[in-house]
Amino acid sequence: MPAFTAPDGTRLAYHVVGEGEPLICLPGGPMRASAYLGDLGGLAKRRLLVLLDLRGTGDSDVPADPSTYRCDRQVDDVEALRVQLGLESVDLLAHSAAGDLALLYAARYPRRVRTLTMVTARARALGVDFTMEQRLEAADLRADEPWFVSARDAFGRVWDGTATDEDFDAAVPFFYGRWDAAAEAHAAGEVEQTNEEAADVYASPGSFDPAAARAALAGWDARVLVLAGERDGGPLPRVAAAVAELFPRAQLVVQEGAGHFPWVDDPDRFTETVASFLG
Repeated sequence: MPAFTAPDGTRLAYHVVGEGEPLICLPGGPMRASAYLGDLGGLAKRRLLVLLDLRGTGDSDVPADPSTYRCDRQVDDVEALRVQLGLESVDLLAHSAAGDLALLYAARYPRRVRTLTMVTARARALGVDFTMEQRLEAADLRADEPWFVSARDAFGRVWDGTATDEDFDAAVPFFYGRWDAAAEAHAAGEVEQTNEEAADVYASPGSFDPAAARAALAGWDARVLVLAGERDGGPLPRVAAAVAELFPRAQLVVQEGAGHFPWVDDPDRFTETVASFLG
C-alpha cells in the first residue's frame, strides 16, 4: 500500500481504488480508518478514489506527539498527500467530521482545491455546529421503525454524554436511512476502525477559528457540493443549506431517504449525484 511522510515525520498510508481522475477522500469518525468508505457506493467506477488513513488510524503510523491529532494540525498532512500525488490542484471529498479538516485545508490552501464535496459533513471550522436538539429532531422522524422505542432514549444519551456501550450499540440504526443487512455490516467495523484517543483530541480547544476561516473563504471560487441525508441530524437538511450559503459557488443536494452514510443507503443515487457534480 502506498505511503508518504508527513511534515513531522509520521508515515501516513493511503489506499487507491478505482479508475479515472483522482478524488482525495478524507474519512470522518472522527479519526476512523478510511476502510469504512469502501468504494463509496460504486463511485470508484467513475473516479480514482485516494483514501487517506489519517494519522494513527488504519495503516498509518501513530505520531510521536498525540497533540497532532488536532484537526488544524492535520491540514499539512493533506497538503503532503497532494504533493505526493503530484497534483497542482485536487478534487476533495470529506465525510462527517472530516468536513472540518477539508474546510481548514481550503482556508489555508485555497488555490489547491478545485472542487469540494461535503458529504453529511461538519462545519465547525466555519462556526456551524449541530445541536442535540437537531439530532433528536432527526431521530424522531424514525418513530415508525420497529426499533425506535428501545433506541430513542439511548440515542439521547449519546448526545448528552451519558451513554454506555450498550446505548451506543442501540443508537446505531439512527445513523442509517434504513436499518438492513447492508447497514449492519457497515456499522460492525466502527469500533475497531476508530482511534478513540485521537478522536478525543481532534476537535479540542484551539482547533477552529471560524472568523479567520470564513474570511479566508469569503471570495473562494471553487465549486462546492453540500450533500445532506434527508434523515440525518448531522446536519439536518436546513442546516446543510445554511452551510452551503457560506460559499459563493455551492450546490445543495438532499438525498431522499438517506442518513449519515448516503452511499450505503442508496449507492446509485449517491454515485450519480457526486459524479455529476464532479463532471
